[in-house]
Amino acid sequence: MNSYPPELLVQLAPVMFVAGLDVQVPPQTPSTPAPNTPTASTPTASSRQDPFYILAVRLRDALLSQRKVAIWQPEKAKTFQVVLVDKEVPFPPRKMLRPEDPQYNSSHSPISPLTPSSPLHPDGLIAPIWIRKHTALVPSVFVVFMRLYESPPLQAGQDERDREAEEKKRDTELAAEIAQRKKSTNERNIKLTAVLMASRRMLDDSSLDTRLTYIRRQSGLDPRAALFVLSPVSQTEIGDFVRSLQDALHEPAIEYYTNHSKRVRRKRNRHSQVNSYQVPLTPLASTGVARPLRPEGWTVRYEYKMACFAEFRGEDQVALKHYQDAYATLMIMFGSTAILPPRTKRWAEAKVLADCITVKIAKLYLYNNEHGLALSHQNAHMRKFTDFSRGWGIGEETFELWSWLARQHRVFAELLEQGTRSTLKVPSSYPTPAPSAALMAVQALEAGQMGLDAMRVLGLNPNQALQHPGFYYYMAARCTERRRDRYLAAESDSHQTSSPGFVNENKVDHLTIVLELYTRSYELFKKWSPRDSQNPGRMTLWIAYRIAQTYYDSGKFELAVRFFERIAKTYRRENWESLLQPLLSQWYKCAQQLGDVDLSVRLLVEMLGYGATSSTDDPDALQDDLLAVLQSTVPSVTEEPLVVDLSESKAILESTIIFREPQVDVGVAAPFQLLLTSQTNVSLSSLPFTSLAIHFDSDVPPIIVRHTQDDPDAEIPAVQRIDLGDFVISPTPSEPKEVQGSLRWGPGTTIALVGSVRSSLPMQVSISKLVLTIKERSWWIEVPIVPNASLPEHALTAPKWLCSVSPPRYVPMRREDHSSVRVRYRSHRVQVAIEHDGPAFIGEEFPIEINVTNQDDRELDFIIDVLLQPTELEDTVNYISMDDQRSTSLIKTVACGILAPGVSVLKKLYLNNTGAPGERIVDISVQSQAPSVSSSGSTPPTSAPTSPTSPTSPIPTDLVSPPVVDRTETLRTLAISAVEPITVEHTSVYRRPTRPQPGLSDLQTFEGQDEAAASEALVSSTFTIHAAAGLVIGRVALQRKDGEHAKFMDCSLDQDDLSGEWLAGDELCGRCRISVVPDEDHPEEPITGPGEYEVTWRRIHPDGTYGATAATRFPLPPLRPPTDGLIALLDAPATARLHTPIPLRLTVRNHHPTRSANVTVQLDVDAADGFVVAGLRHGRIPILLPGAEESVTWNLIAIECGMVKVPSVKVLDRRSAVQIATNNGQQQGAGQGAGAEGAQTEGDQVKVIDIRWDGRGAHEDGVDGAIAQKEDGQIMRAHEAWVMVMP
Repeated sequence: MNSYPPELLVQLAPVMFVAGLDVQVPPQTPSTPAPNTPTASTPTASSRQDPFYILAVRLRDALLSQRKVAIWQPEKAKTFQVVLVDKEVPFPPRKMLRPEDPQYNSSHSPISPLTPSSPLHPDGLIAPIWIRKHTALVPSVFVVFMRLYESPPLQAGQDERDREAEEKKRDTELAAEIAQRKKSTNERNIKLTAVLMASRRMLDDSSLDTRLTYIRRQSGLDPRAALFVLSPVSQTEIGDFVRSLQDALHEPAIEYYTNHSKRVRRKRNRHSQVNSYQVPLTPLASTGVARPLRPEGWTVRYEYKMACFAEFRGEDQVALKHYQDAYATLMIMFGSTAILPPRTKRWAEAKVLADCITVKIAKLYLYNNEHGLALSHQNAHMRKFTDFSRGWGIGEETFELWSWLARQHRVFAELLEQGTRSTLKVPSSYPTPAPSAALMAVQALEAGQMGLDAMRVLGLNPNQALQHPGFYYYMAARCTERRRDRYLAAESDSHQTSSPGFVNENKVDHLTIVLELYTRSYELFKKWSPRDSQNPGRMTLWIAYRIAQTYYDSGKFELAVRFFERIAKTYRRENWESLLQPLLSQWYKCAQQLGDVDLSVRLLVEMLGYGATSSTDDPDALQDDLLAVLQSTVPSVTEEPLVVDLSESKAILESTIIFREPQVDVGVAAPFQLLLTSQTNVSLSSLPFTSLAIHFDSDVPPIIVRHTQDDPDAEIPAVQRIDLGDFVISPTPSEPKEVQGSLRWGPGTTIALVGSVRSSLPMQVSISKLVLTIKERSWWIEVPIVPNASLPEHALTAPKWLCSVSPPRYVPMRREDHSSVRVRYRSHRVQVAIEHDGPAFIGEEFPIEINVTNQDDRELDFIIDVLLQPTELEDTVNYISMDDQRSTSLIKTVACGILAPGVSVLKKLYLNNTGAPGERIVDISVQSQAPSVSSSGSTPPTSAPTSPTSPTSPIPTDLVSPPVVDRTETLRTLAISAVEPITVEHTSVYRRPTRPQPGLSDLQTFEGQDEAAASEALVSSTFTIHAAAGLVIGRVALQRKDGEHAKFMDCSLDQDDLSGEWLAGDELCGRCRISVVPDEDHPEEPITGPGEYEVTWRRIHPDGTYGATAATRFPLPPLRPPTDGLIALLDAPATARLHTPIPLRLTVRNHHPTRSANVTVQLDVDAADGFVVAGLRHGRIPILLPGAEESVTWNLIAIECGMVKVPSVKVLDRRSAVQIATNNGQQQGAGQGAGAEGAQTEGDQVKVIDIRWDGRGAHEDGVDGAIAQKEDGQIMRAHEAWVMVMP
């Protein structure tokens, strides 16, 4: 930004003049006459200790530190640009004439275009001096610091009136001085504020207020924010005072600049009308004639002034609007060469003004984070002036335009750089990560965000994407390079060398400027690159390349080489061929200039791989350059070869290694081909290749191919074949094998090296590298080549096997590991047969027979590993066992011994399954090994495999190391279904207790378990046989485990014998009675069954034999006895004699935990009944408390024989009785009460259960459980009791 006036670029702020802080020696009191007073510039040591001296110094520092003059200052704090002045500083005259002159009103400002002596006369727009006037010569507020006179303490004999007279005299002089300053500030409507400095003792003086009032009135100061008193205070308090002073004076300052804006606006309105000025046809018509400023110029002038005053006030949006209006009017003026003739002084001033206004507009946009608008205006400015320049004769072919464009890019970059150091945040152009589903759902509720996301989907316009400052420094450097190119082109033109612009351009060091810009851009690109990136960005490397190119152009070849070395490392690693080719060419030129022959040879060899500076028209160019260097120079070291490492670069030959078979046995030849192909645009026919060394991975001697050629002038065929023969790899040392062949390549030709390799030991065979040797005179060069299959970029390239040389024919190899062959021992011939009688039963040890047969022609040592795969079934625990090993997952190294050819061994594996039925997976690994590398006897070998699912064989890295074990693994996988041999189904029926229950007054009710309250559970268990071949049941026994709440009463299996053979589908049954006492603490929880059934059984094999004995246990189901509320139990005998009385007992029990019962009993007797009843017909039993019971007994005499129905018994609970109105309703009133029908009262009917048919399921309510079935299938209810009457 140094090329523009700083006044037109800085951020404007209200200006405050501060006087009286020139740090002078404090005055002495009259009572202590002082010696010669030192000057202000050299205060004495004693004066530096004066508190007012310290106060003045601190005030200067505090005021000057509030705001610094800078271009980027977006803060809107109420701070001033402070200028320290003298108390008597004069203001510049407002007009050229004095106020008493009669022509004063018609005169103008000294810097107005209407004033003949003005530098802008007659058609100037604006000058930096106008900005300097309002920032350094005329303030908005004037603050003067003065010392308030303080009388010394009264001495003996002094009068108080003399003291007051002296103070008034000094105050009058002070007020007169302030009034004189006030007079000059009032002429310009500048706010004047006086700050009186006094000691702390003076602040406590009672006469201070009177003196201050007198001074303010005498000096004519304003009543508001015009007079302050300050005493020597600390630095912190001084800062608070300065902030409060600025806050108080900010409003008058804003008012000052507002008045200026109003005055300028009125002038603009007067000049807005177009005058009658005649525009000349051409600029030449007005040569030598002074023309006044046109209305467009006055508009630019006034709009710019109003923008500056708005900027003084801190109104950025208003300032932006005025700057835009001024810029738009300037564009109109530039569009007419009659208004602004090109290459004139006013034209140059207007261009500078337009550039500075553009900086202001862009800066104000950036203040508001409108990055796209700032960049758009900057680009539009350069685009418009580029179009204008073509009309002015300053197009792209001139250095002037590129100089101006470089300046615009640089100024914009410096503006962004200053902004990023402060508050500017450059938006990132990296794509945002995809939002989650939850975030997208939240964003769907916000319409504005949805619109923003929709716009992001459309993409980002690069012209509207603001970059970091480094990008614009880079653009400035590129424009400067174009500027230099145009300058060099113009230098050869004798007509342009005499122009003033060329003379000035001749003084410019273009390369220094380019280096400066590129270096700054490089630093910023490194700073703004992603932090998580390990490598520098592509643009950063490109800029470094441009720096190296500039160093080369400026003759600094050593610095250029340093940059080339660092850049080439990344370009080689990432295979940027298009960027490496020009880099290597330029690097080679630097090496030639430096005279480094070794570096030149290295670069030429590397350039052969990339084909740099080569083309199909001249493929011999590179080899000719290399031969010229080799024949005309001498290497720096002749005793050792010059190794050109191309491991990270592209090899000069494309190599393809193909082994026809992926693996071969020991001693079997593995054919391979090595295809070496040259670049299509590079010829290697003249290079003196003397030999080619083929190195293998193992520590074996290489194969050396010596160059021989019968006819050097013969044409090189497209494909040549060199037979390498059979190469044997053995532990014994051997000499390198040498063959002969032609090592010459034309453009795009191929040499196929064909051979085979065999090894006496198992190993991985591959070619690690190739070494080409070049010898010419004193040069000895070795070029290692890494095979393409080892490089990542060739991992997916399909190889081709050469079948015929003439004509060339290839066969594609559809294999990934084509670059190596695995040599292994011959697989052993082993037969593994597995037999079992599936499916397996849950609970048994299921036998699996493993028959291993040695069908090889030599003795083998066998071991077996077994892996039981885990299952996903719940509550399942399985285990396997073999010999003396037992495990839930893996059995390792079960020795089978050494088997001779044709010998078999049988091993039994037992699988035990528990838990849920399902499929069990068993992996069986049979490993055979030659006995020469294993231990003797039955001891397992030392190097056993880790697991049967991951057999591995170590590969030797050195032939001296021990060979791998000759081992073969045979895998078998079994999927065995495990099923239940026997299943059981339980059915539980509960019966109510019939014994009398103890009442609430009985202590047995609260002592331990109540046996009388125990119910009876009848559990029926049905066993079903599911084994397809049947089972042999040995015994079915009940294992009793009586508990606190459940005890066995009896079981049918105590007398029944269920042993014997049972077929699939047969069912066995067992019944038991259990006494169940409910748990009063946890009535809802089930009661654990008091035992389990144990069934002992054996499998029946297909041959009729029995398997091993197994036992299966079936626990009894949990017991859930149902609960009752209010219930009635009817006890009637099953048989009776004719005319013989029998008892009929009804027991009413209240099992409700908290509610009592009010019960009535009614016996319904019918004339058709077969019984005569003696007893209660209708009555109420006593109130039943919770847990109580009552019994009612009748005597029945049968009067007929057969199945006779017992009279019906009806039981009602009247606790919840309701009043049922009669058909006519109950009449109201006392007169009708006697004649009305009485109310009929009923209640809830209580279930009556015949205890002979009592039986319920778990948690049943007794209704369904009270239904029985006769033998003939007729359904009858339990409360319909019947008695068999016999004669």
